[in-house]
Amino acid sequence: MKPKRVLFLCTGNSCRSQMAEGLLRTLGGERFAAFSAGAKPAGHVHPLAIRAMGELHIDISRHQSKSLDAFRGQPIDYLITVCDGARETCPTHTGAERQLHWSFDDPARADGPDEQKLAEFRRVRDEIRRRIELFLATQHE
Repeated sequence: MKPKRVLFLCTGNSCRSQMAEGLLRTLGGERFAAFSAGAKPAGHVHPLAIRAMGELHIDISRHQSKSLDAFRGQPIDYLITVCDGARETCPTHTGAERQLHWSFDDPARADGPDEQKLAEFRRVRDEIRRRIELFLATQHE
C-alpha cells in the first residue's frame, strides 16, 4: 500500500509546518509521507524549532524552508494548513484530495529571553503532536 502524502502548509515554513512534518514522519511511520511548505517561505528553519524537536529526538536540522510551488502537480492526499494566514492565502486548486485546517499560535512571535521563547516552541510543538496523534487515530488502512 502506498503511503498517504501529507503536506503541511504555513506562511513561512520555518516553525509550525516543519515541526508537524517531523512529528508525522516519526509518529506515522511508513503509512505516511510527510512534507511541508510555506505560502511565503522564510528561507530557514527556526533554530528554536530545531531545538524543541531535538528534545523529542526528532532531527529537523536538515529541513529546508520551501515554497508551495515545489509541490505543484504532485499528488497530495491531505493538505493541512497550520496557521490562519496560510489558510487565507492557500489556493483551492492545489490538487489535494482533502484540505484540513489546524490553527496554531506562531511561536516565532514569542517575546522575552530565549528560555521563555523556547517554552512557547515547546507548547506549540506539544499541541501539534496531540493533533497529529488524533489525526493518526482516525486514519484506517
